[in-house]
Amino acid sequence: MNSPDIQKEIVTVCKIEKIKAIIKDINGDYFSLVVDESFDVSRKEKMTNVLRYVDIKGYVMEVFIGLFHVLDTSTLSLKKTIIDVLAHHSLSLSFVYGQCYDRASNIQGDINGLKMLIRQESRSAHSIHCFAHQLQLTLVVVSKKCVQVGELVLLVSNILNVLEASFKRMDEL
Repeated sequence: MNSPDIQKEIVTVCKIEKIKAIIKDINGDYFSLVVDESFDVSRKEKMTNVLRYVDIKGYVMEVFIGLFHVLDTSTLSLKKTIIDVLAHHSLSLSFVYGQCYDRASNIQGDINGLKMLIRQESRSAHSIHCFAHQLQLTLVVVSKKCVQVGELVLLVSNILNVLEASFKRMDEL
């Protein structure tokens, strides 16, 4: 159990089983894609995939599927990666009901952006600007204009960092 290889294998098996449960929960129904791309510290391009769907009980579920390496952030490369990830989990673009992205031009382009390429595959795949990204952009602008908001955001961030450093503190909270 102390071997990093065995620990990695256990985590991989848990990930596979969790994703199987998510796919079973989707039950061949429609879902939305939440995709973001960026580069990491080593300057490698990465893409995160999140699925949003309504489960059997009627709750909206948003689940992280994975972080994937992409050769570049061209629309065709991103689309190919998304198709490969969905196919790996027996899902199809034809069941994509919504798309959620930031405002990167390679994604939001109305002619050859990723949202249009996916829309060609699934007419019901409507695109919206990611609410979390909108909220982050709003907080940045407001905190620059209002010193008190900036100080509040910094204070909350510091409190969360202190609390997250200890399970005991988190339990007490």
